[in-house]
Amino acid sequence: MDWNRWYSLKSYLRSSLWTVPLIAVAIYALIKPLTEMLGRWMIGQHLLDPKTGFFGLSMTGARSLVGDIVSADLAFLVFTFGSLLVAIQVAGGQYTPRIIATTLLRDNVIRGTSGLFVFALLFANRTLAWMGEEQVHQLQVFLAALFGFASVVAFLFLIDYAARFLRPVSLVARVGALGIAVIDSVYPAPATGRIAALKATGERRVPDRIVRHRGKSGIVLAVNLKRLVAKGRRTDSVIELVPQVGDFVAVGEPLFYLYGNASAIDENRLRALVALGTERTMEQDPMFAFRILVDIALKALSAAINDPTTAVLAIDQLQRLLSVVGKRSLYLEEIEDSSGQVRVIFRTPNWENYVHIGFREIRQYGAGSIQIARRLRAAIENLLQSLPEHRHHALLVELDLLDRVIDKQHLFPEDRALARIADSQGLGGSVTSSSGD
Repeated sequence: MDWNRWYSLKSYLRSSLWTVPLIAVAIYALIKPLTEMLGRWMIGQHLLDPKTGFFGLSMTGARSLVGDIVSADLAFLVFTFGSLLVAIQVAGGQYTPRIIATTLLRDNVIRGTSGLFVFALLFANRTLAWMGEEQVHQLQVFLAALFGFASVVAFLFLIDYAARFLRPVSLVARVGALGIAVIDSVYPAPATGRIAALKATGERRVPDRIVRHRGKSGIVLAVNLKRLVAKGRRTDSVIELVPQVGDFVAVGEPLFYLYGNASAIDENRLRALVALGTERTMEQDPMFAFRILVDIALKALSAAINDPTTAVLAIDQLQRLLSVVGKRSLYLEEIEDSSGQVRVIFRTPNWENYVHIGFREIRQYGAGSIQIARRLRAAIENLLQSLPEHRHHALLVELDLLDRVIDKQHLFPEDRALARIADSQGLGGSVTSSSGD
């Protein structure tokens, strides 16, 4: 299987809810025969009384207990998947549809509990069908009761977990944590403050060969950089990926520019090192985390929802991400092999791109809210204090734009003065009062 197909399959399985229940079915198929063999062995070794067993249940009592477990697990499954569908609709409508695949469907707690319900249901149903007219399979009944009790506990935990998980603060914090993990993987080196110069600019002005996209149009999800570097070194060439991760590429558009010994490269194998899909993912796309948070803030600031406090929570995470990415070296355009030769050109967003997506749209839509204006100022001032000096220019531009839009949005001088106070809470802090107690 080509790398891009394997990556797309792996990404799909990670965001699919049905995979864990399917694994639970496979585990059941393995565990159930083993427990039946163990039960027979324990009876044969007189370690288990076939009449009294663990609970001392009669046939009627055992059938009733296991039947209740089957009914309970079936109800748990129906309730879980029905509630998840409602949660997806609510989250997509009030926050952004982009959090569905990145957070809701990838949550291991939801997937794991649904797998437990499936396993307990199958185990109890098989135990009920396996019981004869005269003998109660005590070990099977005991295990079915144990799995049923675990299902009840897991169901109660899932209700509490889902109620907490779907809160705005939990969702934006989850996106922020995922964004930091991606930043750590894409930008591992700390910022140096120096602007690097391209080593092979003259060689790459006119490509020797252009590799165009074939197949289906899609969004660039990830690139196998190690194999690209190895391919460039093996053929003594330079490979430039034209789109960035997260860009849409239509059929026939340039996918690679090749320089040097370009004729030695197989186009199909080169295309196989780029994974494309219908929806952006976070694996190699740190900008996508910013996009999700900004979308949540913009949806909260819309007239239909009008929830600026949720937008403030999103700005909290944007400040968190900017404070991390601002301390990393963002220059990864030229990737060298072990001998120091440039082999791959791979463009990533620069600092200005991150600042623009973090502040521009929120300022345009939310500067009329004093709460948003104050929180944006607090974020910018905090970043100015915590980030190195070479990151300040883009932040100062945003601060100047914020001051200008405040003058335009607020007619009264008192409102303008209040909007210019940096407040990490939006409204509720960082205000010096002249009144008495």
